[in-house]
Amino acid sequence: MVRAFRLQPSLVAVLAAFHTFAFAETTLRTVDVHAQPERADGPVQGYRASRSSTFTKTDTPLKEVPASISVVPATLMKDQAMRGMDDVLRYVPGVSVHQGEGNRDQVVLRGNSTTADFFVDGVRDDAQIFRDLYNLERVEVLKGPGGMLFGRGGAGGVVNRVTKKPVFGHVGEASLTAGSFGQLRGTVDLGEKVGDRLAWRLNAMAEHADSFRHGVDLRRAAINPVVTWAAGPATAVTVGFEHAEDSRTADRGIPSRDGRPFDTGRGTFFGNADQSRARSSVDSLYSIVDHELGSGLALRNTFRATVYDKFYQNVFPGSAVNAAGTLAINAYNNANDRTNIFNQTDLTAKLRTGSIEHTLLTGLELGHQDSRNQRRSGLFGSAVGSVTGIPADDPVAVATGFDFRGTDANNRVKSDILGLYAQDQIALTDNWKVLAGLRYDVFKVDFDDRRTTVTPADLERTDREFSPRLGLIWTPDARSTYYVSYSYSFLPAGEQLSLATGTADLTPEKSTNYEIGARWDLLPALTLSAAVFRLDKDDVRAKDPAGSGLFIKTGKQRTEGVEIGLQGQVTPRWQVYGGYAHLDAKVVKDLNTGTDPNGAAIPAGRRIALVPRNMASLWNRYEIGGGWAAALGLIHQGESFASISNAVKLPAYTRADAAVYYTFADGRTRVALNVENLTDRKYYPTADGDNNISVGAPRMARVTLTTRF
Repeated sequence: MVRAFRLQPSLVAVLAAFHTFAFAETTLRTVDVHAQPERADGPVQGYRASRSSTFTKTDTPLKEVPASISVVPATLMKDQAMRGMDDVLRYVPGVSVHQGEGNRDQVVLRGNSTTADFFVDGVRDDAQIFRDLYNLERVEVLKGPGGMLFGRGGAGGVVNRVTKKPVFGHVGEASLTAGSFGQLRGTVDLGEKVGDRLAWRLNAMAEHADSFRHGVDLRRAAINPVVTWAAGPATAVTVGFEHAEDSRTADRGIPSRDGRPFDTGRGTFFGNADQSRARSSVDSLYSIVDHELGSGLALRNTFRATVYDKFYQNVFPGSAVNAAGTLAINAYNNANDRTNIFNQTDLTAKLRTGSIEHTLLTGLELGHQDSRNQRRSGLFGSAVGSVTGIPADDPVAVATGFDFRGTDANNRVKSDILGLYAQDQIALTDNWKVLAGLRYDVFKVDFDDRRTTVTPADLERTDREFSPRLGLIWTPDARSTYYVSYSYSFLPAGEQLSLATGTADLTPEKSTNYEIGARWDLLPALTLSAAVFRLDKDDVRAKDPAGSGLFIKTGKQRTEGVEIGLQGQVTPRWQVYGGYAHLDAKVVKDLNTGTDPNGAAIPAGRRIALVPRNMASLWNRYEIGGGWAAALGLIHQGESFASISNAVKLPAYTRADAAVYYTFADGRTRVALNVENLTDRKYYPTADGDNNISVGAPRMARVTLTTRF
């Protein structure tokens, strides 16, 4: 059963911080508090998005954004019965999903693997957790460096979740899903206005599911109440709180043999499912204050304080299956408690200089992060961390305990963040526009090593960096747009709040993106987008394929590619959402190690892990009539390498999904049947290194009953 909700003791610190910072009189763009979601002039209609604020922090038509952005709306999430970020991202061109060691969301954006480039309503959400979709209006994926607005990281892009807010009207919807392998999921979305100046909204979710993987299960629940107060004709205050819990088996998949995934049953668990568990809880308190100053000036202050409590333990494959048919099994656990406090203050101004129009943005971001980490090695009798000789036909190993050993991590890390940024969206004429911006970041990390069995390595590092971007947009007519752009971001050594003697002196990674793109409205509600780009990443760090647990330098990485997206209505009855990406991601400059102890010889030409050369997806939904509708989706992923060693290949695959919907005559109740992997294809969608390879699910079905009231 799902554990009862509880308020974390450490949330007291968050509440105190909220009292201190939340109601600073600061803001960005004015919000119409009486707006209804998905209204006729809203940012998303059906599967098609027309506007976004992820790239610019201003409400901007997508045709005026000089970057590749994919928006996955709530309608598509419902139609596909999506549950998590991996479901959302499989239809986004140029994006692939990393296994995340079975305990977190991790994504590969244009060849850059990241756990830190997740945001919620534009605020950093960088903990290593799983994220549910129950309270989202949409997910916006920016591809290409986003350093100018988002600061450190964002080398390949960012993933921003846009949450549901109160509307000054009635909201009432509930759904119940029953699916294969014991899945049972319920959601509720409620809202109402209280007079003319106050509105509330409540989203909640609970789910239990087993799996085709032996011994694997999932339990999670969440609740998110939000209140909006129209404090005056020009001021709106939104305050919300979210509590979420997730408990599941940490499943790191299967090993390899002879450069391919080991041929075994889909359900075979290598290690010990009973001893592999990932648990997390999230408590987040946030406020958004919008104030219109008049004369084209608007102010926004966004505050978010979040407490993360994360623990995972795994007993998992630690080597390939050898010629004798045996392998190693590894084990460890890790605990991480993190508190994030961020405050963003943004001022926008609309003004004119002669015939030229400007939308100016200036902003200040302040942040503090406090993270505690402890790792314990698994014990197999007298063996520490790993046991060898486990037969692959019966790959079960039982850890006799978990304890601190040798170099196991035990630390506290604090970081302080200062970001100053300015941006100008310049309308030179009706047809020509320029976007220019610059950000200055100070990122300080203080690493307190608390180990006693080795000499502690207390470390500090401060990085200071400018992040520019520039774009030119040409709109020759109302249905087509073309752009060229340049963007930059940096990734410090302490990005995920961790330093070691092998990384503290590493210079930040530097990512530079050059892009040419276009958008065409093929039909009034159907948009085709395309982008050609080159993304260079210098001074790259990568996980050591030798399994040392440290990071190594790989010189220079380059991803060149083409991305194509299609979304909207072909006819009033036929909606589509899909895309194609051709990516060439590889090391282009190997590192000459010389006397540098942090270096490693990874030669030029190595392919970047989990980046297929070709990826394609297309989802079609057709309204048949009489309340009936049907959908068909295809996903293709070319072969890729499991790690930068290029020693193990994941085979290419194509998967087909389908759905049938029936809406009752009252228009309020719908029944949907979703079937994934129609042909029961055996495939391997992702990995975490050469010997932690995920197995794709067999044919699965879900029935969802949704009603509005």
